[in-house]
Amino acid sequence: MQLELAVGLALGVMVGILAMVGWAIAQAGSLGRAIQGLTVARRASRDAAFAAKLQAILAGAEVKQPEPPQPPRPSGAPLRLLALLQAEARLVDFLLEDIHGASDEQIGQAVREVHKKAQAALKQHLVLEQVLPGQEDETVTIPPGFDPSAIRVVGNVTGHPPFTGTIQHPGWRVKEIKLTPPAEGVDEFVLQPAEVFIP
Repeated sequence: MQLELAVGLALGVMVGILAMVGWAIAQAGSLGRAIQGLTVARRASRDAAFAAKLQAILAGAEVKQPEPPQPPRPSGAPLRLLALLQAEARLVDFLLEDIHGASDEQIGQAVREVHKKAQAALKQHLVLEQVLPGQEDETVTIPPGFDPSAIRVVGNVTGHPPFTGTIQHPGWRVKEIKLTPPAEGVDEFVLQPAEVFIP
């Protein structure tokens, strides 16, 4: 008798659970949606921020999507030297000027002046050294483990170092930079400010 009662009670509970599951599936439209609803309910019970957003949606409030972050502005630090060469030697003006109509003599005079001032600016603000000792066309041996960012091996390159070849260019390395940082609020992307004369 007690066994029959226990079996009946268990069957009743199972039928009740199946009825509730069937009702939930009917309300959701599919088993997948019912499971999704249970997942949302479980997350809302554990995540207060998610629960607040869910309440706002259920109340009909419009949820603002966060604006995508703006890409970071690149550093203007590399432009400081170019701005210096513009200020000291008018290098940007020279490179962007249309020289097609100028004579070789005019171009030669301009180049001589730009070269002198740009060289002085480089020597004042940078300490430079050659990557490789020696002059162009001298023979040099490149050892194993060389730094490929400092030495580029070109030509008929086969096998592994050491490589023996002739210097095409000794390369330059900056040992020290003597540039003062810009003043607060200065836009480093402005190589030279525009100048307006007021009569």
